[in-house]
Amino acid sequence: MKKAAAIYIRVSTDHQAEEGYSIEAQKEQLSAYCISKGIREYEFYIDGGWSGSNIERPEMQRLIKNVKDDRISHVIVYKLDRLSRSQKDTLYLIEDIFNPHGVAFVSLHETMDTSTPMGRLMIGILSAFAQLERENIRLRTRMGMKERVKSGLWTGGGRVPFGYDYDKGRGILVQNQDAEKVRQIYQLYIEGKSSQEIANILGLKYDRLVYQILTRKSNYGMIEYNGEEYKGQHEPIITKETYDIAMRCMLDRSKVRANTSEHLLTGLVYCGKCGAKMRYLKWGNKGYKFVCYSQQTSKPYLVKNPDCEQEKLWADEVENVVIRSLFEFANNYKPSETESLAPDDTLSLLYKQQETLNKKLKKLYNIYADTDDDNESLLETIRDLKKQMKSVNKQIELDTQNDIVFARRRERTQILSTVGELWDTMDSSQKKTVIRKLVNKIEICDNHVHIDFSI
Repeated sequence: MKKAAAIYIRVSTDHQAEEGYSIEAQKEQLSAYCISKGIREYEFYIDGGWSGSNIERPEMQRLIKNVKDDRISHVIVYKLDRLSRSQKDTLYLIEDIFNPHGVAFVSLHETMDTSTPMGRLMIGILSAFAQLERENIRLRTRMGMKERVKSGLWTGGGRVPFGYDYDKGRGILVQNQDAEKVRQIYQLYIEGKSSQEIANILGLKYDRLVYQILTRKSNYGMIEYNGEEYKGQHEPIITKETYDIAMRCMLDRSKVRANTSEHLLTGLVYCGKCGAKMRYLKWGNKGYKFVCYSQQTSKPYLVKNPDCEQEKLWADEVENVVIRSLFEFANNYKPSETESLAPDDTLSLLYKQQETLNKKLKKLYNIYADTDDDNESLLETIRDLKKQMKSVNKQIELDTQNDIVFARRRERTQILSTVGELWDTMDSSQKKTVIRKLVNKIEICDNHVHIDFSI
């Protein structure tokens, strides 16, 4: 079969075309090279609009196939990075595809020909530099983005959080008309409404959206980037306290869902070596053992370290340790003064104050509407009342949250005071409920059990 030279051309962006890398410019120079070298048989392979970061390009794949079919004598490119910007891919093409089939590689810009030893050496060196430059560009981009986020600016692009718009000029998030919905979502969730109920009440399409909104730290003024958090310049929709209470409610509800299991500690146990969850696993006729999910293949998404060496412990032994520790904790626990106090009934006074301010504002707005000219003193009074209203509303929000927090603490204190004497009279469901109200997390490392109590 008669072989032909392959002229490979790649242009990824319009910007490259403007800088002289256009398809026509490359075709002209490369065909002139072939003529000058007496190469009469050649074919164009053109990938327009494709990145050089990998070789999954249509014409590149056709080129590789034709090389393997021994239909090509040369591969000729205008510049080395037109073939690939990856050192790994460049060396793969030359060493594993072109060379085994006797195909010479020529880069016009670098005056390079792999049919010579020096040409093969220079290919490796230049590929390394091309890869280094690409990594440097990526690093500079990431560093620039990190500095931007550290200064409190939004990352730009991508999805803007619900409740905000992106102000490109200032580089920050600004609240929009949905911000009030975000506040309502937190309030309704803390009051006990489910995600689906909240979605129905507020007209949201999916209950999953409620969960996504609840867990966004941007709502209380933070920006997450590459696993780190930075204080944003945007105005928070909620307070950090509101967010923390919602997350605590979410954890409590996940424990309640786990309460449907037949086992006492389902959903609470984690591996202290790799951080993965641990599960009950039937162990013959002797009972159950706790096994790290990293050592299982049933749920790959739960694997943290496939080489985890955490020991498998008998579940009943771990349960006994947890129960003994719970009794010991209960015997030594002394409630704080705030836990024993009854909540101050200030909310009713705040609501009355809110109602009074609303009436005053309405009256002043009516007076201002009937006035023919601007009344600066009246406007100043309205501004002062609005400031008072904002302060009262914030205090109502805080007091509502505090009431919920204190109620939860008092409930746990009451459980701790009676758990020792009532434990043996409880059924399995009641015991699981008690455990989930009092324990945040159980961590097993080797044969040591650590318990994180929620009080």
